[in-house]
Amino acid sequence: MPLNVPKVAIGELVRRHLVDTRPLGVPAYRRIWIGQAISHVGVGVTVVAVGLQVFELTRSSFYVGLIGIVSLVPLIVFGLWGGAVADAVDRRKLLIVGSLIAWASTLIILAQAALGLDNLWVIFGAVALNSTGFAITGPTRGAIIPRILEPELVPAANALNSLVYSLGAVLGPMVGAMALATPAKFAAAYSVDALLFTGSLYAALKLPPLPPLGEVTRPGARAVWDGLSFIVSSPVLLMSFVVDIIAMVFAMPRALFPELTAERFGGSEIALGWMTSAMAIGSVAGALFSGWVGRVKRQGVALSIVIAVWGVAVAAAGLAHELWLVVAFMAVGGVADVISSVWRQSILQLYAPDEMRGRLQGAFMVVVAGGPRLGELRAGAMATGIGLSGAWVGGGIACAVTVLIVGLSVSAFRNYRAG
Repeated sequence: MPLNVPKVAIGELVRRHLVDTRPLGVPAYRRIWIGQAISHVGVGVTVVAVGLQVFELTRSSFYVGLIGIVSLVPLIVFGLWGGAVADAVDRRKLLIVGSLIAWASTLIILAQAALGLDNLWVIFGAVALNSTGFAITGPTRGAIIPRILEPELVPAANALNSLVYSLGAVLGPMVGAMALATPAKFAAAYSVDALLFTGSLYAALKLPPLPPLGEVTRPGARAVWDGLSFIVSSPVLLMSFVVDIIAMVFAMPRALFPELTAERFGGSEIALGWMTSAMAIGSVAGALFSGWVGRVKRQGVALSIVIAVWGVAVAAAGLAHELWLVVAFMAVGGVADVISSVWRQSILQLYAPDEMRGRLQGAFMVVVAGGPRLGELRAGAMATGIGLSGAWVGGGIACAVTVLIVGLSVSAFRNYRAG
């Protein structure tokens, strides 16, 4: 007798485990999501192209790691300041300004490649300018989400955001590898980014006006300090930042990708593309099957565990000598990373009052984007001192051990329950 599974049961299974798409029913959010989906492919292209161009110019992973530091300073300064501004002005206008700055940086790095300048400092300058634009748009976009969606849809929107970022990180390096294989090489890669970025700009232009709500605080040092004080006064919020810093600073191996490709895979651009996309492949899978994430209540303990999984997966990837194993282990790490991201972002967005969301999103963005850049410098410097394997594997193991000790030692974070 055939087994008949009721359609209702199948529908419930899908609803509980697959990503919740209800936020896409809101036109403003749908445009933002589609625009990000298009532009993040271009971002992924530039990430792989910049790293490879700097490595070819210097033959040093240390200089590849410096890309992160070059972008970190404007990220911190303009991220915190941009978040404060986002609480005091129309967020739509600020998003447009930040998007134009980021686009200008892409055009500059395209011009240096097209003209054959091969100047490291021009590249670093363009990276810094791009980081400035990102530092403005990141917290502004994060503060916009709770304004255009009902609170119950915010976690689902964060999962969808993670999905689109991850898709861009998967497709971007693959497209980048193909562009780098053409005669135009770096100019071709940066041209793709310049063209696709218009999707994000269009979405910003189509947003409705979003003037500030509640009490408006004049942007400045005092406003930034108030936001940071709010985070420090909440052990749960503070620890959600700390565990992410541990994950990225200790275990982010991205600066080592060109060197590993050269040593183990013959310098193949395709291998570099797969390696760069590996974590994002896992992030896509994790976001697609994120329906269960919102039902986890002990999120402090859960965050510590998934970040430890990330560290172990990175260490295992560093030990692998087959490309498919490196990709597989980094994909496992990507699953853990996207789950962590959804929990951390949702806690922050729903905890903060609207008049402080920009500042808190600015601080969150500085940690999320700054942590990997410090991790790239750590990885590059360690590789120069103790070798590729020691920097990669040692960082992953240190991450897993440290996050469990630190994350589970703070009672408020350990006992935190969502809702």
